[in-house]
Amino acid sequence: MKVVILAGGLGTRLAEVTSEIPKPMARVGPEPMLMHIMRVYAAHGFTEFVIALGYRGEVIRDYFTSYRAMHSDLTVHLDTGAVEYHRSPDVPWQVHLIDTGASTMTGGRIKRLAPILKDEPFMLTYGDGIGNVDLNALLQYHREHGKWITVTAVHPVSRYGKLVIEADGTVSQFVEKPQFEDDWINGGFFVMEPDILDHIDGDDTVLEREPLERAARRGQLQAYRHAGFWHSMDTLRDLQQLNELWRSTTVPPWLSQP
Repeated sequence: MKVVILAGGLGTRLAEVTSEIPKPMARVGPEPMLMHIMRVYAAHGFTEFVIALGYRGEVIRDYFTSYRAMHSDLTVHLDTGAVEYHRSPDVPWQVHLIDTGASTMTGGRIKRLAPILKDEPFMLTYGDGIGNVDLNALLQYHREHGKWITVTAVHPVSRYGKLVIEADGTVSQFVEKPQFEDDWINGGFFVMEPDILDHIDGDDTVLEREPLERAARRGQLQAYRHAGFWHSMDTLRDLQQLNELWRSTTVPPWLSQP
């Protein structure tokens, strides 16, 4: 099953980084966020990726086209230009890099990928959110319910500390960045049937508006609840927190078991 990753947006809320590179290429530890997301899928056996390019797409193209050379021991014959690889990275993935337009909306990007998706079910996520989602369980859940779309629902995390205050003003509990346990939000990590392509009009269609709203009205949108680790990368603060997690753990939490 192909994995579509939306990687073409402007990333304006992370402008400190995205003035030069597309948002999914922001570094978490030694690798771009995009690679971390792909490693989550690869850990579950999904290794064919379709990257929907847009803003600064050439940065992503350059990264993957030079990946082997940058991660290998090699000999270059300057007279002929021949390159011998002595040690290459063990990353047996197939990565399709597809230009879906600089200003195309999220739904439109998916519509443009129709020729490569070939009327088959596919997985989809954003290039700025990561979690330890059990993707095989997600796929099984999707198949059991038979809807057009299954979306992974996650608990949002407050950006502020929570105070529990007693009647006399005493603070009895302080929780830094608590989860809102009663609320669920779109965490990406979708499974989609090809039917959804018929409900995307064109480049100006925003996936999260007409297509998802229409699917919900028709009872064709199912939620897979994920209560484990999930983290977005919307702002510079989010990026800094992801890097702190990377530095503080041997195995990043998004690669641990849900």
